[in-house]
Amino acid sequence: MKYLIFLILPLLLLPLAANANLPQRGMVVAAQPAAARAGIAMLEKGGNAFDAAAAIALALGVLEPGSSGIGGGGFFLLYIAKAHRYVMIDARETAPKLAGKGEIYKTQSSINGPQSAGVPGLIAGVDRLVSQYGKLGRKQITTPAIRFARHGFAVSPRLKGMLNWRGKVLNDAARRVYLTGDIIRQPALADTLARFAKGGADEFYRGETAGRLVADMKRDGGLIREADLAAYHAVERQPVLFDYQGFHFVSAALPSSGGLTLAHIFGQLKHDDLKSMPKADRDHLLIESMKRAYRDRNRYLGDRDFVHIPADYLDARRLKSLRDSIRMHKTTPSAQLKGFAEPIGASVDTTHFSVIDREGNMVSATLSINYGFGSGYLSPSTGILLNDEMDDFATRPGQPNAYGLVQGKANAVAPGKRMLSSMTPTFVIGPKRTFIVGTPGGSRIISMVMLASIGFMRDETPPADWVSAPRFHHQFLPDVVQYEAGAFSDAVAAELKRRGHQLKQMKRRYGNMQAILLDRNSGHVTGISDPRGEGASVSTR
Repeated sequence: MKYLIFLILPLLLLPLAANANLPQRGMVVAAQPAAARAGIAMLEKGGNAFDAAAAIALALGVLEPGSSGIGGGGFFLLYIAKAHRYVMIDARETAPKLAGKGEIYKTQSSINGPQSAGVPGLIAGVDRLVSQYGKLGRKQITTPAIRFARHGFAVSPRLKGMLNWRGKVLNDAARRVYLTGDIIRQPALADTLARFAKGGADEFYRGETAGRLVADMKRDGGLIREADLAAYHAVERQPVLFDYQGFHFVSAALPSSGGLTLAHIFGQLKHDDLKSMPKADRDHLLIESMKRAYRDRNRYLGDRDFVHIPADYLDARRLKSLRDSIRMHKTTPSAQLKGFAEPIGASVDTTHFSVIDREGNMVSATLSINYGFGSGYLSPSTGILLNDEMDDFATRPGQPNAYGLVQGKANAVAPGKRMLSSMTPTFVIGPKRTFIVGTPGGSRIISMVMLASIGFMRDETPPADWVSAPRFHHQFLPDVVQYEAGAFSDAVAAELKRRGHQLKQMKRRYGNMQAILLDRNSGHVTGISDPRGEGASVSTR
């Protein structure tokens, strides 16, 4: 397929650019300081970035139950320094067999309740991370999470706000855990993690934990069964690789739409000098290219094991044609863009962390249970809070999901299929520096990573600004530009409106980016945690 050639050719250049000088220290940047410290503890015990990532993933699932956990899934993007190799561990959830073709969601919610849960993938991803690439064992990497679950932690302001928002959908078991005071203790979850420490993924998917979880599902109306769990496995995938004006991108592959959508946007902009453009022109061009990239994302992309992606999806001539269709003086209404064949209907929900160690190993990981507190259903006998990732399928093709995305049949429900995601863990490798980046934020994740990457490539502001700067977003439908306060000056906003853009200021800031900048000449490492959240960067001594 033509697009595969486009993606794989840069691979020969990447290790040479990425491995010039070893980092002076290891670093973790994560959405919770205690989880970041758990990762650093693994490095200081002799582990590597992959051990640290495993410990962080499990710890975040305890400390940020509204955003991730072992009842969900995610993507781990890795650079294995010794082998000069990039790989993505796909721990995305799958549709249970009883979900069929999604007809059940005509009468039942794909957002709330146990029937909205896909088969969890995080434990399989963590187990593969440790067994294939780590130096430490499961017992060590699970210790921090078990401690947090058993002994408890204080409810932070951010978590309290999420509970106020989604608390009403929690089942009784979840209410008893999360709504009983200022300290959250999860003894059943601690026991489940302890069983995983002893028996690994096999115990979780085919052992006592699987039996307990399925019994709860059968009693309470969930769809996950023994065969669904037994069939689950994490998959190693070739990341999406592409070049843009002297920078190399390594990003998430399907079933994440992030890497292909970034490649689509930057492919359109291949010959544009974003650095010298007036801001109104640059923002207009980015909005129009996002609109076209999301149009194609929503129509064509899905689990590649189930869906044929067009051979010319990232063909340079096709992307040039899309760029040529952009009028710089006037927006193109989404309704006028051809090619979307489906009928058109009228984040605090994910987490990200970045890791680097002294050997140069890198991890960019984005994990999720989808909406805040996922399905709201906590399995009483396991302590697992389950995702509601079934809503990331096009359960009603042509109709908007919880994030307003209107998607087509390529992302329709099918048993065993992995739902399309916007999670976009990414490495951006420049001539002298490497940027490890990712963020939560639903359908806005891709545009956030795009804007931060442009900040890195332009290099006209301090690194903290690449992460903290106000953001804007367009996803084809609805045909509006969503933006944070301060993203546009009054003059730029007026000019965008004059060109026909409909602007919608968001009531709250969005995203929670966690990034690392490596200067490969000096080995200096800088951690950057988004001020929108409660995260921290922590380094080895």
